[in-house]
Amino acid sequence: MLSRVGDSTYWMGRYIERAENNARLLDVNVQMLLDFESRGVETERQFWGPILSTLEDTELFHHLHEEFTAAAVLDYVTFERRNPNSINSCINHARENARAVRDQISSEMWEQINALWLYFRDTSAGRDFRANSHEFFDKVTYASQLIQGVTDATMTHSEAWRFVQAGKFIERADSTTRILDLKYHILLPSGEQVGGNVDISQWMSVLRSCSGMEAYLKIRQGDVTPWGVASFLVCHAEFPRSIRFCVDRLDEVLHLISATEEGRFRNEPERLSGLLRSQLDYATPDSVFRHGLHEYLDGVQEQLIRLDLAFHDTYCAY
Repeated sequence: MLSRVGDSTYWMGRYIERAENNARLLDVNVQMLLDFESRGVETERQFWGPILSTLEDTELFHHLHEEFTAAAVLDYVTFERRNPNSINSCINHARENARAVRDQISSEMWEQINALWLYFRDTSAGRDFRANSHEFFDKVTYASQLIQGVTDATMTHSEAWRFVQAGKFIERADSTTRILDLKYHILLPSGEQVGGNVDISQWMSVLRSCSGMEAYLKIRQGDVTPWGVASFLVCHAEFPRSIRFCVDRLDEVLHLISATEEGRFRNEPERLSGLLRSQLDYATPDSVFRHGLHEYLDGVQEQLIRLDLAFHDTYCAY
């Protein structure tokens, strides 16, 4: 397979996943704000400032917007074309990458990606957003999930599909680390330690941001705690959006691409994924919290960044 095809399919998977993650994160943040009677400037900064920080878009936002308001942040992360991480931009980039490898993907995939792209080109997206933001974000989330489902059901599970999966899982793992770290700091009042008197409903929003509410409650039987939520999203081996699950699947896909036996490595991406997988497979909640949750998540993010660069150097910049 040509390196440009690998690059396009990889980033198509990443951008579709990023659009879904951003839509879910914004929706949960809007719902959380409904619990607050006071909606002053400081409250908005507390909830929306970290959103920009975790997406690494703070500097560009202040360059484009003079005032910091919830409406400005929502528009910036949802529709702003000059923001490379906005939902609109992610869908546009995914569509362009899909168009570049039209012969490698199925017709059903192309139709679903193009339909979502046309929805944002039309005025109906903005109209739906203004009418009911929750339903709008739900529509974007379901459309992204539909694209992923159609991809698995209609695309041959060969090299191109594996590159899509690699992009999807590295983006999902990165998003979960950012969401958890972001909410961890928003929900931790000044001077309070993890496990203190933190509002349960807010920690439930962490789970909703990762579509993990029902899965968590079935395992923990209603016992929602900061420790439980963090360990579930970091260490659980069977939840599809936990960091451990994503890295496990990423490592498997990388070995399928190179036809290398699992447990060994042939190139730098496989070495890095195997190292990160072993750390997560043998990690325990106690070991994570002894290290420090923020520090641990920072370390995982740095390893994912190195893995992405190594993947690009090995396969896409061949």
